[in-house]
Amino acid sequence: MNTPTIKEQSTYTENGIIYPSKVMLDLNKLKKVYPTPKGEYVVLEDLNLQIMREEFVTIIGHSGCGKTTMLSMIAGLNPISGGNISVLGNPVKGPGPDRGVIFQSPSLMPWMTALQNVMLGVDQVFSHATKVQRRDIAKYYLHKVGLEGAFHKKAIELSQGMQQRVGIARAFAIKPKVLLLDEPFGMLDSLTRGELQDILIEIWNKEKITAVMITHDVDEAIFLADRVIMMTSGPKAKIGDVLNINFERPRTRKDVLEHPDYYQYRKHLIDFLEH
Repeated sequence: MNTPTIKEQSTYTENGIIYPSKVMLDLNKLKKVYPTPKGEYVVLEDLNLQIMREEFVTIIGHSGCGKTTMLSMIAGLNPISGGNISVLGNPVKGPGPDRGVIFQSPSLMPWMTALQNVMLGVDQVFSHATKVQRRDIAKYYLHKVGLEGAFHKKAIELSQGMQQRVGIARAFAIKPKVLLLDEPFGMLDSLTRGELQDILIEIWNKEKITAVMITHDVDEAIFLADRVIMMTSGPKAKIGDVLNINFERPRTRKDVLEHPDYYQYRKHLIDFLEH
């Protein structure tokens, strides 16, 4: 299926040759402050992170360390107190179609069908395409998440797991440059969680969209990521450590669990969280 794409403008020059930028997402000296009756509360301070094209990064840290705050700032849903965030060199100044978000709760329009919910974003981003082309895009991604038989079911009629599948389809369908995932499987049972992890990584392997995912699950962090970013506890949270996950892609859960480095990675993350 041919789908419209967003034109990329940011470049870098090497030996006189112009290339597309390698850095997709750049967080520079990021700061977030909330006013309180007792004075300012600094959630994040001097947080620096660069995420490359086609990279899948997971972020872990204790509750309250500012993970979701950081993600909402990248999404343009939360004002930046200091520093800056850019996508391909373009400053983030609010929400935009270059960033797709999958929340813990899918936040679907309950009276709309699965297809209509996905079409909401597709109609906005690909307004220049024909109605048939836009429907084909929405149907394609609903098919990819295993909902080809539920196109016309209302969201309120779908199970929580099926609703999250719609959320995944909706985010991929707008063809974002960056996919932001805020514990998308945190409210699901372990079986459904595993199924949706597999669906997510299968679509990501094909689309190769830069992805940033918050999770509390160490095993999920390792299975999905190229790098795991560990955040220090707040206040004034920042990047505490970074773990490179050197498993080949595409990867299966069985391959990951049987890899000789798996338990070493797992121990590294748990030790960080326990200190």
